[in-house]
Amino acid sequence: MIYPVILCGGSGTRLWPSSRKAFPKQFSRLIGEETLFQATLKRFTTPDFAAPVIMTNADFRFIVMEQCADVGLTDARVVIEPALRNTAPAILTAALMLEDDPEAMMLVAPSDHIMSGLEDFHAAIRAGRDAAAAGNLVTFGVTPDRPETAYGYLELAAPATGNTPVKLKSFTEKPDLETAKALVDGKLHLWNAGLFLWRVRDIIAAFEAHAPDMIAPCRQAIAEKEEDLGFTRLGPAGFEAVRAESIDYAVMEHADNIMAVPLTNGWSDLGSWDALWAASTPDAAGMVQQGATTAVGCENSFLRSEDDNLHLVGVGLQNIVAVAMRDAVLVADMSASQQVKEAVTLLKEAQVEQATEYPRFYRPWGWYETLCLGSRFQVKRIMVKPGGVLSLQSHVHRSEHWIVVAGTAEVTVGEEVKLLTENQSVYIPLGAVHRMANPGQLPMYLIEVQTGAYLGEDDIVRYEDIYNRG
Repeated sequence: MIYPVILCGGSGTRLWPSSRKAFPKQFSRLIGEETLFQATLKRFTTPDFAAPVIMTNADFRFIVMEQCADVGLTDARVVIEPALRNTAPAILTAALMLEDDPEAMMLVAPSDHIMSGLEDFHAAIRAGRDAAAAGNLVTFGVTPDRPETAYGYLELAAPATGNTPVKLKSFTEKPDLETAKALVDGKLHLWNAGLFLWRVRDIIAAFEAHAPDMIAPCRQAIAEKEEDLGFTRLGPAGFEAVRAESIDYAVMEHADNIMAVPLTNGWSDLGSWDALWAASTPDAAGMVQQGATTAVGCENSFLRSEDDNLHLVGVGLQNIVAVAMRDAVLVADMSASQQVKEAVTLLKEAQVEQATEYPRFYRPWGWYETLCLGSRFQVKRIMVKPGGVLSLQSHVHRSEHWIVVAGTAEVTVGEEVKLLTENQSVYIPLGAVHRMANPGQLPMYLIEVQTGAYLGEDDIVRYEDIYNRG
């Protein structure tokens, strides 16, 4: 079988404000009811594939497990990278973890792309499998239908026919528009889809030949790994020592045994809002509307509201992207979608919280969001999923008042443990040791009112935590 290795640690900013460092696009429902990550998982549920290896980081580990469970996947191996090191170290580490079976196939896939025509996709994988079994490194490319400056390109040694593997001649970085036009007209170039297929032994050999300095620190990270709550935590000393590099720069651009397989199904990496607009099937007026939106006299535009209580209205818009969230709004010309990343960079430089933080903060027990924040008070809405348990904790600077608005809460304050149901409340004095849990079968919601001189999330002293947080 083929081992899918899913890269799930990225933090793309081109789809800001929906995608942020704290909650990137792969976990969002940008198209349909499934997240991009869940749609990726479901591509690899046929008998040809083994349970996936998911490479992610500590911030996303519980989101990954929850979204795996939502699609019925319970046997995924989730590997936590201690630091962001780009794709090459993640891929090498996954290969080294599979090297007990050196003939095993690895299919490396990003977690944030969309595809249609899965039968064609699986046919392309089967077409590339024989080439990989013969010792080649197989990459997959998309036949371009337009000049595109947002993608890298694969140059073929000969014209492609169907999904028959073709010798790869070279890689081309993201070109300018005139170069992109020439590449498309030449009929020998594919968009680089970031998908790869190879045997474990062959990719390890490629690293030994072209990036040998990466191998020792990745082996050290594996040797020092720890199993923790169903996750595999790589050792930080080794992984942090490896240089950050993409798989293309580290290996693929230097290897001479690369075959390319054209993908004939629909594909997009959703790298910008105009790409999401195109993938969302605009109506006859070229409009895409998501969430609570109204359009009057608009053409070729994208309207998205992520809050049911925030209604977005567009009047007379042409070629505009407008995305509204409770804490941030984006309005951009469709043709300038790639510049959203530059805007996020400016927000980061100005230390604007919305540049990286999401309005809803996800935790292993559920989530919380701030409804109102003043100089000495804060009001939050908190959801605790069934079986969720917050840490046993206290605060140095604030007191809290909890009001249950749905479900049942098991509340510990000092030595007292009691159940609270809808409309019941409890007061937690400053310094009191307390905990909250949901013993029920349905999500529990409560309103938390904090008062005090300091209301930051770092004002938590943890005494006990079932999720092994510090």
